Amino acid sequence: MKITLRSESCAAQYYQEDLDSSTTLDMILIPGGNFMMGSPDHEPERYDDESPQHNVKVPTFFMGKTPVTQKQWRAVAALPEIKHHLDPNPSEFSGDDRPVEQVSWHEAVEFCARLAKKSRRPYRLPNEAEWEYACRAMTSPPTQGNYPPFHFGAIITPDLVNYNWTESYQNSPTKSERSSGTTLVGTYPPNAFGLYDMHGQVWEWCEDDWHSNYEGAPTDGSAWVNKSRSETDRRVVRGGSWINDPRYCRSADRFNYLAGARYYDVGFRVSCSAPRTL
Repeated sequence: MKITLRSESCAAQYYQEDLDSSTTLDMILIPGGNFMMGSPDHEPERYDDESPQHNVKVPTFFMGKTPVTQKQWRAVAALPEIKHHLDPNPSEFSGDDRPVEQVSWHEAVEFCARLAKKSRRPYRLPNEAEWEYACRAMTSPPTQGNYPPFHFGAIITPDLVNYNWTESYQNSPTKSERSSGTTLVGTYPPNAFGLYDMHGQVWEWCEDDWHSNYEGAPTDGSAWVNKSRSETDRRVVRGGSWINDPRYCRSADRFNYLAGARYYDVGFRVSCSAPRTL
């Protein structure tokens, strides 16, 4: 079987945020642009909640180079509490440079709030449109939103993503054993924006409330938040994880968890709005 992957070199622009005397957070500049959010009807193994495709204009912003690591989490967990206590060591799979997991949406928001207060920068969770736009990293978007399912092409392989390798996507290669947990962040190649682990590894919390499809979704790159938001409602997660089949790791795939839920395959990464003078 012939495998053709799209490879794009990138020279990412970024800055480093100091979290403590020995811990930093790399924030990658994501240039603004327009893209078709969601998946086309002909994309294999898609779900109806990825419809309808719609054009979204995303402003320039910054996004964490990797999911938040356990070392980064501990550094921010040591900062003064704002609304919620943060367990400095919540993860099932321990390791300084592994993603933090088993953190709720509320705890991820608390992390962003503490970091924002310390740095005086507007840190927050990415919204769903930002997340998909950043994941696709389409510097030259095709017409009619016919993007490949993954930022590297039409299929997925165990050499590119941490997911359930025993399952295939469109006759992609498999392994005899599935992944046994998270890996060090940055183990797999980045996308064209310089972001790592956007497919697989851990599901990532987004700011948005869960909606079962895109009817009425914002088109300005903002978060889709209900006017009557409840602290116990479901929030969006993106990207798939180490335990999931490859269809869940597609750029357009969406899922949801209760805001207070903690799972060993759910983490997050942070975003930061870009200053207008950038």
